[in-house]
Amino acid sequence: MHSLSSWEPENDEPSLALHCWEGVPRVRSDSLSSAGSTGRFQLRQRVAELMACVEDISSDEEVQEEVSRTLDEALLILEKKLPPKPKDFRLHVVTWNVGTAGPPDDISSLLQIESSTGTGVDMYIIGLQEVNSKVMRFLSDLAFDDPWSLFFMDTLAPFGYVKIASLRLQGLLLLTFVKHQHIPFIQDIHTNYTRTGIYGYWGNKGGVTIRMCIYGHNVCFINCHLPAHMENASQRLDDFERILEEQQFEDNVSTILDHELVFWFGDLNFRIADFGMHFVREAITSDRYNLLWDKDQLNVAKKSEGLLRGFLEGPLQFKPTYKFDLNSDVYDTSGKKRKPAWTDRILWKLKSPTPEDDAAEQILLVSLESYTSHMSYGISDHKPVTGTFIVQLKPLMSTPLVNLRPEGEWNADSDGLISYSLTPEFPSSTWDWIGLYKVGFRHTNDYVTYAWVKDDEISFSEDVNQVYISADEIPLEGGEFLLCYFCHNMQSLTGISELFQVN
Repeated sequence: MHSLSSWEPENDEPSLALHCWEGVPRVRSDSLSSAGSTGRFQLRQRVAELMACVEDISSDEEVQEEVSRTLDEALLILEKKLPPKPKDFRLHVVTWNVGTAGPPDDISSLLQIESSTGTGVDMYIIGLQEVNSKVMRFLSDLAFDDPWSLFFMDTLAPFGYVKIASLRLQGLLLLTFVKHQHIPFIQDIHTNYTRTGIYGYWGNKGGVTIRMCIYGHNVCFINCHLPAHMENASQRLDDFERILEEQQFEDNVSTILDHELVFWFGDLNFRIADFGMHFVREAITSDRYNLLWDKDQLNVAKKSEGLLRGFLEGPLQFKPTYKFDLNSDVYDTSGKKRKPAWTDRILWKLKSPTPEDDAAEQILLVSLESYTSHMSYGISDHKPVTGTFIVQLKPLMSTPLVNLRPEGEWNADSDGLISYSLTPEFPSSTWDWIGLYKVGFRHTNDYVTYAWVKDDEISFSEDVNQVYISADEIPLEGGEFLLCYFCHNMQSLTGISELFQVN
């Protein structure tokens, strides 16, 4: 720190400030714009040196306090304007034509679950094709969760995953699960579907879509089952184009390809053309898959079809996933002897920026961590395929739109009181509700009870609102619980409390 005893003024007060700043090393402005700790440290160091000069210049405590307060406010504003640190969000995509079979005994390897440590995945996207859709089974599944959905929920819930959306179209099923800490940042969830079987009247073929905002970024997932057989490559492309054209959304992204990031996967049914059965099997047996890539119909189409421009896929460094004898890793030995093919695929596409886009506001990068098949599963004539992705994104939202908490102690002898606050831009509705969930809940509707935010309101103000849950609806057995706020307009859980004890 400078002191009056360390130097003497030459003329007047302004020169004091000049002399003081001459002893301060210049800090490059680009370091101040850094979101990292180095930029903040250098900024605070510079502010400390400025305060030292202020102390030298003036002995007026009010002046010093005013300068200090102004600098504190400037620091707060700067902290808000500094770009947030990019976040790595890990996605695990599964596609599997299950051939009407029920779930296997275990899917830990498919989901990368270790029994002791769980998984480092943030979100699971699971697309199934040919789920059993016989009339009685399908009607049962409409009334209750289908066996596959229950199976995945039972498997993932103990590791903290919640099903946030699902969509069924006859044999097509799309499921999304997310770690519960991400729930408030997954918003604007909408679904859509397109039938392409029997000229668009039947849903045995087609596409089911779930779109959402992940930390403010628009992402879309499409699970497709396209027409079979070698000669229908053009029909497959036509059906995919129809799916892209027909599916519309009401948000600021009106079509599938308007999203910042699109994942396209499923039993796409593209085959290996030209090569005969003997050559294809020899290439597979010798692990020389690259000999087949140039004749893969999807690879050929990606080079020539504008429809597929920008779609990326990892290298096909695994055996073709169709067609196998059941419960084996032996290719088709039936009378038809289908030629092996990579029918089951996972692709992705990042939206190309336009001149109007602010590059600093749209940081979104995708890297492929793994892309493989899983040969140990034999319930179907297809092998499942998984892709694990690291999506590096800059969070466009860092705080939940809703903050809520339980008030006081909760037990079945008295009503439970809930306080919550909304951000100014929150799109609230009279159809919003707050659910009481047991820790380890499996999906959005897996609540114990709920309260309507308007019907059960007991007080409100600009800052805090309060609702209650009747004592009659609070579980007698107690345990650990969470409160979650469901926003009707966003079709998602937009706030989640800390866990608390019900006695």
